[in-house]
Amino acid sequence: MAGKKEEEHSLEEEHSLEEEHSLEEATIQWHPGFCSAAELELISNKDVLAFQREYNLSKAPLQMDLLIIKKLADVRIENEIGRIFKRYNVVEYKSPEDGLSIDDYYKTIGYACLYKGFGDTVDQIPAQELTVSIFRERCPRELLKALKKAGLKIEQRFPGIYYIEGNVLFDTQIVVTGQLSPEAHSGLRILSRNAREEDVRAFIGKAALLTEPGDRDNAEAVLQVSISANGKVYDEVRRDFVMCDALRELMKEEIEEERKKGRESGRENAILTSIQNLMDSMKWTAEQAMDALKLPMDDRAKYAAKL
Repeated sequence: MAGKKEEEHSLEEEHSLEEEHSLEEATIQWHPGFCSAAELELISNKDVLAFQREYNLSKAPLQMDLLIIKKLADVRIENEIGRIFKRYNVVEYKSPEDGLSIDDYYKTIGYACLYKGFGDTVDQIPAQELTVSIFRERCPRELLKALKKAGLKIEQRFPGIYYIEGNVLFDTQIVVTGQLSPEAHSGLRILSRNAREEDVRAFIGKAALLTEPGDRDNAEAVLQVSISANGKVYDEVRRDFVMCDALRELMKEEIEEERKKGRESGRENAILTSIQNLMDSMKWTAEQAMDALKLPMDDRAKYAAKL
């Protein structure tokens, strides 16, 4: 009886969290950040993987979050998340406020079934070459219980990575991003409303070493989402001058875009908008935003008074 009450209390807490963040959820686009983090996770094998975001399953608006196609069958994916991968890999991502029930599980399996069934020729996409991966920050304990009750075996192959084995249509894993190894998966771990400062620092440090434009774009996309959800953590990080410089360098394209808007318009309201955008997206102070935009010192008091 006590166990049932605890379970009901847990469900009430989860519903309460969902309601608490429902308004904020409308403004934070978690899925693009996740897709970018997924590409960074698998960066070691990016030359043999094709990433197709929001893959359309039919002419109607029915989409998978991410489809990853392995272009070379004999290549072993280095990242432990990709160890399960075969030729075709269906990926579903649940944002921090999303639930993950047994129905959500079967819905994702259904996406994989539809993807197989919509091949141009018969059995163009063999079932044995198709995998399913479902990502969520918190462990879906009720789902795991339901799967065990259905006779399936749950095996944790790596920290936070659970293989579903038994009578399954496709090789399937559930990835609990909050349980992943901090050293290897900081990009996924900071896609949270409770990102840890050490994970943020680790990600910024790794991202600062990226040289290719596409990789840096992905790092920027992850940071934009994480900054929006974890303003206080990033305020702490910015007190470290080295980290602040690294963060500014990573986000320099966004900063340059805002600077360009100000130069092109030359109007006071456009400059104010640029300052406010940087303050919102980077969680900077007005002074830091004006530093980034390189506004003359003599003009700053005028803009600060109008913010």
